[in-house]
Amino acid sequence: MNRADRKRAESKIRERHQALESTLTERARRLFVAGEALAFGYGGIAAAARATGMAPSAIGRGIAEVRSIEDGTAAPMDPTRSRRPGAGRKKATEKDPTLLPDLQALVEATTRGDPESPLLWTARSQRNIVEALAAQGHSTSMKMVSSLLKQLGYSLQANRKRLEGAQHPDRNAQFEHINETLRLQLEANQPAISVDTKKKELVGSYKNDGRELRGKGDADDVNVHDFIDPEQGRATPYGVYDIQGNEAWVSVGLSHDTGEFAVQSIRTWWNEMGAFRYPDANSLVIIADGGGSNGYRLRLWKLELQGLVDELGFPVTVCHLPPGTSKWNKIEHRLFSFITQNWRGKPLVTHQVIVNLIAATTTKAGLTVRSRLDDRVYPKGRRVTDKQLALVNLSPDVFHGEWNYTIQPTCL
Repeated sequence: MNRADRKRAESKIRERHQALESTLTERARRLFVAGEALAFGYGGIAAAARATGMAPSAIGRGIAEVRSIEDGTAAPMDPTRSRRPGAGRKKATEKDPTLLPDLQALVEATTRGDPESPLLWTARSQRNIVEALAAQGHSTSMKMVSSLLKQLGYSLQANRKRLEGAQHPDRNAQFEHINETLRLQLEANQPAISVDTKKKELVGSYKNDGRELRGKGDADDVNVHDFIDPEQGRATPYGVYDIQGNEAWVSVGLSHDTGEFAVQSIRTWWNEMGAFRYPDANSLVIIADGGGSNGYRLRLWKLELQGLVDELGFPVTVCHLPPGTSKWNKIEHRLFSFITQNWRGKPLVTHQVIVNLIAATTTKAGLTVRSRLDDRVYPKGRRVTDKQLALVNLSPDVFHGEWNYTIQPTCL
């Protein structure tokens, strides 16, 4: 075979290998290239190595395997395997039997969480672990440590807000009471709302968590430090979520988050949205947290609600969530979470920007939101006397009357 013929034959090997390479296992590829080298003749190993990129030593092993198959001396081998059992580089834990126990002992001292959980995590960084293992005489790398930690059931974890403190013994019973109250109200086609104050937001050119699509290098520049702007102050969004209508109203307050502000926000929702959706309403159910501006211990909340009830002319029933369960309030995951997603990565530079972003919040389920700035001044520390509280026409429920009560119009 002259030089030109050898070049053409080598080119053909390359073409056949490229056509089949993606479909071959490691062993099949080794046998295929070995067969091509044998068919090539003298210099076949070098030609096949140039055409396929396989190491000549691997081709030599393949030729030996092909010949053993042909003469029937090949040892039986599982067709799903590419190498004989025991072939290949040994695992680091086999070469260094104390590596895994030493790694586990190293991280156990800083383990957090439930010891019975199959998923654990460590406060040490992988770089520090590599250095500590090296000090004990082990040869490792960050990639190896990462693989071994996964084998041990460790992974990177962040903090999670899950500890709610001591649970009230009637916690579940209160949730059942709330669900039953809502069921009866909604079946009667009467309004039921979930209310709460969203986290107060700094107004101005401040960093807002999250990212949005922008041109490369076109990110908004914001202040390095989050010091409050005395002129802009903070925005206090108070939300009213219509459970049946999947609609919401958010009053963005400039003043303090008080019981007066909370009730005024509910009043505005009714005047702007509720009265039109429920023209035949004869009752209202409010689901609220146990604390904050609508807390069950807050006298001002109940006094202001009495004023709203007198305006509406029908009773309002309030059910408070049991202590430590505010995250289960429907408004949290049906409204506030989507507002946060909608304005992610956008600096809340003015109050009007906040109002516009809230009002632009929608969901695939059809949520619609309306919002407006409330520039009234709501003073802090407003006291409600026993005499004023006695004027509230409040009827406590037989089950936890401090959490569940109905306020009737004073004319009744």
